[in-house]
Amino acid sequence: MRIRDMTRFTMAAAAALAIALPALPAFAGPQYVDGTGFAVSGYDVVAYRSLDQSAVGAPQPAAVPGRADITAEYNGAVFAFSSEENRTAFLADPEHFTPAFDGHCAFGVSKGGKVPGNPNLWRIVDDQLYLNITQNVVGFWEEDIPGNINLADGNWPGIEPNDASTNKIPNFTSPAPDKG
Repeated sequence: MRIRDMTRFTMAAAAALAIALPALPAFAGPQYVDGTGFAVSGYDVVAYRSLDQSAVGAPQPAAVPGRADITAEYNGAVFAFSSEENRTAFLADPEHFTPAFDGHCAFGVSKGGKVPGNPNLWRIVDDQLYLNITQNVVGFWEEDIPGNINLADGNWPGIEPNDASTNKIPNFTSPAPDKG
């Protein structure tokens, strides 16, 4: 094989790999789990899909608490659900329901770090659940949601392998019982 042909082959192989990589399954890093012992502070990640999402700038409806007796494990964490039906839906496609960035604040990830996501400060964008840490942060997030998602998506591969946040969500308590 001539050098020119090898270069073309290498470039073609690299292009094919670049196209194929996004289709490969994404492996999640450590899920954010707070003092409740549950992912998403014990809230039902499937139930978000049945809530009426508010317009940008308006508070979202409150998230639906899960039950300690209806759970499933995924990505090294325990998720709680409000019904058996929601648990079944989750088990059929957990990646569809889990929040982006392993439950960490989407705006925090856009700024290059892992901080907790508050389950009541949520938004579904392009069929993906995003959480943020405080109401003030939601304001910054909503100034440019697509731009912040692009920044977060670009930052995530470099910070995903880091340990999950161990910080508490400010001004937040979960009704979920401690799973002990």
